Amino acid sequence: MSVRRPLRRRARIVMGRRRGTVHACPDKVRRRRERPAEPVRTCVGCRARASASGLLRVVAVDGVVVPDPRRRYPGRGAWLHPDLGCLRLAERRRAFPRALRFAGTLDTAPVHAFLTQLCGD
Repeated sequence: MSVRRPLRRRARIVMGRRRGTVHACPDKVRRRRERPAEPVRTCVGCRARASASGLLRVVAVDGVVVPDPRRRYPGRGAWLHPDLGCLRLAERRRAFPRALRFAGTLDTAPVHAFLTQLCGD
């Protein structure tokens, strides 16, 4: 007498959202997130990634780095934690001219005054 083995079930082939991706199991297909993802930016001072809502945007206007808390100024911006330590790190690393693609030195006094007022130091 032969022993009957249970039949193996073949994995169902499920097409993913992207063209050409094939998943062997429908449980492995990624589900859409319930809420939209928040933009992630990198602080020019400490180089840590954080959500854009937790960072301060700064722009270069006529050779001066100006804070842009409402994110409305035109042009290239750089992102910075609202902390004097990150500002000092960015100044020491000379990160503002590189991030803002500005030739020459930039004055960061307005950003320093804004952060001093914000932090209460």
